[in-house]
Amino acid sequence: MTTNMILAEFHSHSNYSFDSLSRIEDMVATCRKKGISKLAITDHGKIGGSIKAHQLAPDLVIVSEEILTSEGEILGYFMTEEIPDGIPPLEVVKRLQDQGAFISIAHPFDPWRGSSWNPGTLESLMPYLDGVEAFNARCRKPIFNEQAGEFANEHGLAWMVGSDAHTLPELGRAVLKLPDFYTADELREAVKNSSFEGELSGSIVHLHSTIAKVVNKMRHQ
Repeated sequence: MTTNMILAEFHSHSNYSFDSLSRIEDMVATCRKKGISKLAITDHGKIGGSIKAHQLAPDLVIVSEEILTSEGEILGYFMTEEIPDGIPPLEVVKRLQDQGAFISIAHPFDPWRGSSWNPGTLESLMPYLDGVEAFNARCRKPIFNEQAGEFANEHGLAWMVGSDAHTLPELGRAVLKLPDFYTADELREAVKNSSFEGELSGSIVHLHSTIAKVVNKMRHQ
């Protein structure tokens, strides 16, 4: 029996995030064009855009969120309820576990993007985690990803990767090739047979996010 292998993008942002201008319709079309079969739209502190995208393309989009805790950021996949930013990490992972979500840590060792984990916190989250983002294409220094990969290996967690795409051209910059999946439990099995494809995006992408922040702020004035 031949396993259907696909490409999956596990970290992306739509214009529902304050630092992106990407419309969900355009994200779906871009992924179709690039041969990406699963797309996690992980907007900051919101799942509204992800839900709408899932309704538009249920075979493609995974309802997800990037949650800024009081220390660092956590990624939840196959979510059913939004979790607000700013609450303690342990409470976040417990809420995600109650939803049956697949749980990962976003760029855990990148100090330039909100990762300020207190000593021992990540270790305390181990019973709840399914994976660690071992490669994030927006990390400015390779060492941040190398540390994340070492941490994942040390604790026996799945290697998750993501483009952290805030613009359409970034989609697919870092993906996993793995067996197709439709639920959180199926994803937990699929990542056991995954391989990584990707490269760093370069510093210019951060300028695009800065522009998006300004544009979105002006729109909401």
